[in-house]
Amino acid sequence: MSHHHHHDHTTGNIKVAFFLNLIFTIIEIIGGIMTNSMAILSDALHDLGDSLSLGLAWFLQKFSKKQKTKSFSFGYKRFSLLAALINGVVLIVGSVFILTEAVPRLLNPVQPNTNGMIILAILGVIVNGAAVFRLRGGESMNSKVMMWHLLEDVLGWVAVLIVSVIMSFFDIPILDPLASIGITLYILYNVIINFQKTMRLFLEAVPENIDLDHLVAKINRIDPILSTHHTHLWSLDGEHHAFSTHIVIPESATKDEICEVKEHVKECLGDIHLDHVTIEIEYEDEYCSMLEQDKEEGGFSHG
Repeated sequence: MSHHHHHDHTTGNIKVAFFLNLIFTIIEIIGGIMTNSMAILSDALHDLGDSLSLGLAWFLQKFSKKQKTKSFSFGYKRFSLLAALINGVVLIVGSVFILTEAVPRLLNPVQPNTNGMIILAILGVIVNGAAVFRLRGGESMNSKVMMWHLLEDVLGWVAVLIVSVIMSFFDIPILDPLASIGITLYILYNVIINFQKTMRLFLEAVPENIDLDHLVAKINRIDPILSTHHTHLWSLDGEHHAFSTHIVIPESATKDEICEVKEHVKECLGDIHLDHVTIEIEYEDEYCSMLEQDKEEGGFSHG
């Protein structure tokens, strides 16, 4: 029940962040046009992308809570990861577009309305800060990606605020496109890092914070395990993981020993949030086609 409540809390937070971001994006676009600020218009386009991403994240996070079916035997948790992947693509494309608009302004800078910029920047820090506050503590990759996007927006608005204050005292209009480019490059750098992490999970790589070699070594030290092979650890959405392995035991092992082996293996896995665990027990003289496959593919086989 507490686990279910956690997911409801996460979905609700993304919903609130979506509406906060969407309403402010509309204000931001109007304000950017009125103040003639490239930095604000650039951030408006970025926030528009964030709003679309948050809407998608909200829908797919909610969809990911559906129970497993015959077609999706693992459930729908990876739909949350799909949202994070799509969000990354949207933000990368948006950032590149912003750069193509901001760079030409370096050659022909225009002095914006700095007072309007200051007001919008303060609003931007408050609204995006509130959205970050709502999303903090989320454990799924979907929530983490969206929180980072909104945190970057807060930092971007702080930069816009600083630039607008400086331009209100000094006639340096080039600071506006420079701020736009700086903010976009910073956002693009972090989005690409998160996109790479999401791609790793999407391609079922071992979660970065887990040392599979160390885990396999711990399992192989359990008595009377002789060896392990065809061992796999992957993540469904960055929060919920799955594990499977084949364990070889002596031919003389009893039923009680087999049960103890399984319990000890599960203890080794205790620190990992696993939704699915599969332990295949094999006797030492038993043929296993997966072992032959591992040898051919250079997979995990330890003894």
